[in-house]
Amino acid sequence: MRRVLPDLARDQRGAVAAELALALPAVVIALLLGAGALGAAAQQVSLQDAVADAARLLGRGEDPASAVAVVAASVGGARVVNEIRGELVCVSASIDVRVGVLVSIPLSASSCALSGGL
Repeated sequence: MRRVLPDLARDQRGAVAAELALALPAVVIALLLGAGALGAAAQQVSLQDAVADAARLLGRGEDPASAVAVVAASVGGARVVNEIRGELVCVSASIDVRVGVLVSIPLSASSCALSGGL
């Protein structure tokens, strides 16, 4: 015996597939943006660590080129600026991180060390 579907159920056939087809791209985009944001956060941590190392190097009297090389080795393409503020040697770096094709996040970090340190 064949079961007869009511008219309402017959009209709803395929609705789940259509809803999935609409929702799936949004879920994929949200996951990709989330992964990109996590990557940018990791890049920020690396940038902060690199400028702290560079500031300590300059505080010990090392060559400014070696401080720039430390930042460049950790975060490629970063713009590095160093300056002296009284007894402190400060290093600042910035970079633009691309998340996907349309989103660019500017990251920056700075750190200072006591000049003439050991």
